[in-house]
Parts: sequence; C-alpha cells; structure tokens
Amino acid sequence: MLAVRFIAVLCILSMLPGCAMPVQVEDTEVEQMPSLEGKSVLMIIAPVNFRDEEFLEPKAVFEKQKMTVTVASKGVKTAKGMLGATAEIDKDISAVNVDEYDAVVFIGGTGASAYFEDSTALSIAKEAYEKGKVVAAICIAPSILANAGILEGKKATCFSSESSNLETQGANYTGGDVEVDGKVITASGPAAAKKFGAAIAGALK
Repeated sequence: MLAVRFIAVLCILSMLPGCAMPVQVEDTEVEQMPSLEGKSVLMIIAPVNFRDEEFLEPKAVFEKQKMTVTVASKGVKTAKGMLGATAEIDKDISAVNVDEYDAVVFIGGTGASAYFEDSTALSIAKEAYEKGKVVAAICIAPSILANAGILEGKKATCFSSESSNLETQGANYTGGDVEVDGKVITASGPAAAKKFGAAIAGALK
C-alpha cells in the first residue's frame, strides 16, 4: 500500500510545473571525465521548493570531479526541496561574487520562479555570462537566463511551461533534454539532471 501511495505522489508531482518523472541516467560519461580539481561552481537554489534531483544529481557529478561547490539561496540558512530534501546554504545571493566561480548554475523546481524577476539573480546571471563563465539552468530556471537577456539567439531548452517565455526573449527553443550553446547550458527537467551536470563538467574541462 505504501509503495502504491509513493507512486501516486510521484505521478501527481510529474504534472506540476517544474516537475517530471525522474529516470535513471547512465554514469558512463561522468566516469570517463578527468578530475576538475580547482574548478569552482555556484549552485543557486530556491529557498523553498527547489527540485531535489536537479540539485543533488549535478552536485554529485561536480563533487565526483573534485570541483568546489558553493550553494546559494535567498534569505534562508536551509533550503527545502519539493520532495523533502534539504540543503545547507553557504551564501546568500546578495553576497555572491561572480569572479570566484567558473560556473553559475540555476536549479529548477516550482520555487525557482521566485528568481524570474529578482534583480540580484538576474544580475548574477548577466554578469557571469558577460565575464565568460559557464552559465547553466534547468527546468523552469532557464527563464531566469532569458529574463536576464542572455538567451537571445541561443539554442535552449526548459520545462515546457516556460518555452513561450524563452521564445519571447529571443531564444531558439528546441525542447531537447540538454542544450549547449557556447558556455550557456540549459536542460528540461529532473530526468535530464545527471546529463545536465555532465554537460557543465564537460564545458569546464
């Protein structure tokens, strides 16, 4: 009975904006990557309702490659995921210095909409892009990049609910799992989380 209830919860979550049924992704690509020790990644998550897999799976890829990971959010010391995960916050987004990182990664989940019009988040995305950092976003979070003005003319993907916004902001929306256009990386949702992490690591080689 418990298993049936758990499956039912996952099915309901899969219909929410920023959600999709998670799938298993092979580790082969990650296993073959060289160490990226010395590289630093900033992961920005919502204070409430970040998507667990989209945070945990790329983070595991980064740490496996010996990268330094800093987790940032807004106004909290501990962030809460949609499926029950918690994340200790290293830095508030108001204290972020983009120069300290090689990549800036925005994580999705329904809570990521809090950053769609957040001037600090948009400034971080724009500054990172202008300084040649890897800038990445998954699920609904690519709308943060779009609203920051950095997806114009870029191939990009996202959770389907945000596709029209990406197109309005000039992106070439593909609907793919993961898109890499220069140093801008986007992904569609939790099913692509590990592939998303691998793509970011690959861009930092």
